[in-house]
Amino acid sequence: MAAITDLGALAERPLFEPVAGWLQAFGGAAPPDASALNAALAGMAPPESAGGAPIRFVRPEAGKGSYEERVFARGEVETRPGNWHDFFNALAWLAYPQAKRSLNGRHHAALQMQRAAGSVVRGSVRDAITQFDECGIVVASASAALAELLRTHQWMELFWHRRAQLARDMRCLVFGHALWDQLRAPFVGLTAKAVVLEVEGAWLARPLALQLADVDCRLAEIFSRPGAYARPRDFQPLPLLGIPGVVAENSDPSYYGDLRQFRPARSASR
Repeated sequence: MAAITDLGALAERPLFEPVAGWLQAFGGAAPPDASALNAALAGMAPPESAGGAPIRFVRPEAGKGSYEERVFARGEVETRPGNWHDFFNALAWLAYPQAKRSLNGRHHAALQMQRAAGSVVRGSVRDAITQFDECGIVVASASAALAELLRTHQWMELFWHRRAQLARDMRCLVFGHALWDQLRAPFVGLTAKAVVLEVEGAWLARPLALQLADVDCRLAEIFSRPGAYARPRDFQPLPLLGIPGVVAENSDPSYYGDLRQFRPARSASR
């Protein structure tokens, strides 16, 4: 399918819920520029970088330092004009300001350690947090049984046989900006890096804004721990197109037989 470019249409799509309000507010058929994004900051408590600088969206400039250092020191988030990837990154800062700040701090600390060691290797920590920043999703589950099905890759049971329970007891909230860009034209094999959070049933009945605020704080606390999610494999893979309603094709149980997407868990001996 052709990539959706209408912001209002994207706001109605599954998995765009965390940024749907911003998509509707901006409207149009192209990403707004940095000035419009900065104007949106004026109506909220401004996010801050891990270095304490107020976040603002700027055009890329050569010689301004590495991306994460520029965010950390000056709060400048490089945002290319007309670029969907960068636009969704800006929306992630609006939706999850505390978690984005925490990731920025973790990135900066890992980079400083890498340089102090005289290494040019990025290392597993930077790889892990980059993957979540780009392709992360939060799975809020009020059911330990559903969370276990996710952990053990029992996709048919989770997405089909427990479909009604999943709709009642689990929420999937996209965090990674690359995922929103890719969901404009979903493709077979599109997979997220999941952090699973335990919640109470009453939590799932809260307004979306309260859910997002809680997720934001919880992610910020998690990623402030030096040892948390320190390797890419620490995240739970989640095939996004299996989530009920994301694509029309998954209304047929045979869809979940596609091993390109719904792979079994690796054995512990591997």
